[in-house]
Amino acid sequence: MNLLVLGINHKTASVALRERVAFGPDLAPRALQELMHTQGVEETVILSTCNRTELYCCLAPDGESESVRHWLQRFHRLDEDELTACLYQHSGEEAVRHLMRVACGLDSLVLGEPQILGQIKQAYSQSHQVGTLKGVLERLFQKSFSVAKRVRTETEIGASAVSVAFAAVSLAKRIFSDLGRTRVLLVGAGETVELVARHLKEQSVTKMMVANRTLERAQNLAQEFGAEVMTLEQIPDYLPKADIVISSTASPLPIIGKGMVERALKARRQQPILLVDIAVPRDIEPEVDELNDAYLYTVDDLQGIIEQNLESRKRAAGQAELIILEERDQFMGWFRSLESVNLIRDYRSRADQVQQQELAQALLALAQGDDAAQIMQRLARRLTNKLIHTPTQALNQAGKDGDQEILAVLAQSLRLGQR
Repeated sequence: MNLLVLGINHKTASVALRERVAFGPDLAPRALQELMHTQGVEETVILSTCNRTELYCCLAPDGESESVRHWLQRFHRLDEDELTACLYQHSGEEAVRHLMRVACGLDSLVLGEPQILGQIKQAYSQSHQVGTLKGVLERLFQKSFSVAKRVRTETEIGASAVSVAFAAVSLAKRIFSDLGRTRVLLVGAGETVELVARHLKEQSVTKMMVANRTLERAQNLAQEFGAEVMTLEQIPDYLPKADIVISSTASPLPIIGKGMVERALKARRQQPILLVDIAVPRDIEPEVDELNDAYLYTVDDLQGIIEQNLESRKRAAGQAELIILEERDQFMGWFRSLESVNLIRDYRSRADQVQQQELAQALLALAQGDDAAQIMQRLARRLTNKLIHTPTQALNQAGKDGDQEILAVLAQSLRLGQR
């Protein structure tokens, strides 16, 4: 058996090619079944995300990676040269290490991001349902899940914000110890604000308001998070209710001015407001920072936090790599033991055959009235001769060839020369 990983990712292939090589949820079951019928493939899992497509296979002794590559090329009708230029391949212990690194977020576009682990678990579950998992890959993926959990527990790989959206929420969490008790106004309804809303929800924030130029887009976002909806013109009316304001629009001019915030603070009886402006150009006038009880942070402030946190994650990644090497070696020890298990089973089976043959002859002789003592001596002698025949031949051949390494292995295995 051999372990194989074949794939492309954000480092090796363009978005256009990654889109063509992807396996959507509807396509994956058929792809798994087809790949399982490829010569030499005994088990398989297909991992397909926006940033990577990888085929994990356990190959029979006669299986070749070329057959898997040709299958991928045929399935997606790809140009051979175009695919080959972007394809990477890992086998054996490097395949094991690669999956563990992916599961821990060490091979992701954003170092240490946790979403990939859920995507791997989904791919594993789908392979289970289709029936393309057996002993080896099942154990490997389960091992990778436990490694990712250990890395998250023993290192700081996921503790620091490295995206603007996450950094904004982390900043709010520093200032308000319990975000679940705050009311948040989100200005804009684009991808960044949607990510902010998701992070807020994870922090148990239930009171959100969404202001956007078009109500339709704001309503789509608000429906998912149970938020109130308003137009940009209505912000002055709702601003006094907000403990936190996070803004990210494409407006060329500021949306929230110093006077608007000043009036909101008066209505709040000087209860502070945290304002996080992650738009470029700015959504909030810089002069807001001059107001008492108004705490304004811009995307530049967040970038400093992100850079510090990224350095922290890089240090944690070094610790994670050591954990992965340790866990990889443990798995490879189990994987290599499978070969010895098969050999031991074969050796015992042959010994049992010899035993049954000689025992049958001895019992027949006893039934015919032969001397029992002679039968026992003959049985012991014949069993001994047959059981030592193959090792004796190997010792003789190694001696004739002058192969000291084989002689040493045989001597150690048979405990020869020991007193």
